[in-house]
Amino acid sequence: MEIIVDRNELKIEKLELSSFATNAYIIICPQTLKSALIDVPGGGPTILKNLKGTQLECILLTHSHVDHIGGLQAVRNRNPAPIAVHPADNAKWLPFRPEVSLNDKDIINVGKIKIECLYTPGHTPGSRCFKIGEYLLSGDTIFPGGPGRTIGPPEFQLVVKSITEKIFILPGNTRIYPGHGGPTILKKEKEEYAIFSSRVHTQGLCGDVTWLNS
Repeated sequence: MEIIVDRNELKIEKLELSSFATNAYIIICPQTLKSALIDVPGGGPTILKNLKGTQLECILLTHSHVDHIGGLQAVRNRNPAPIAVHPADNAKWLPFRPEVSLNDKDIINVGKIKIECLYTPGHTPGSRCFKIGEYLLSGDTIFPGGPGRTIGPPEFQLVVKSITEKIFILPGNTRIYPGHGGPTILKKEKEEYAIFSSRVHTQGLCGDVTWLNS
């Protein structure tokens, strides 16, 4: 477990779990001890251990791929907190029917913390990021150096649209914490994307794309 934010008004813990090395994030309001869980990779017992002492208000999924929901059954068996997904994602992949449908710019209140939902399709039809002040929990939408993997050119174009129109409008000091690996700074991503967008690319570009090497 890594504590990435520890303030009087906000605490964020990061857990890297499962063979996919997927990040789960626990958002805690220190003043009320209410919490939210962002993504639930395999490793339910570890997640539950780190949630102990808090009141879990909701489970927020950035998307419904198996590496981000592998621990959902174990967590929900012990904690009935509602699951929130975007309606465009495939709820059939989930072991439980989601109770909450979140759309773009919806706000989730967790104690005194406000979590803003950004709809950022491309990696999946219902992919989302969650913004808390200057922190962005980006799932598999954007990573250090490029977007998340896409299955075809239309999806790649869509994820780039999501990144440029929803994420790049945020302040340059926004810290991005993705669904795998370490963080990045928005200013750096915008600078590298500017280099990428200045080049000519093939129409079939998709898959694992990086700003500087694609």
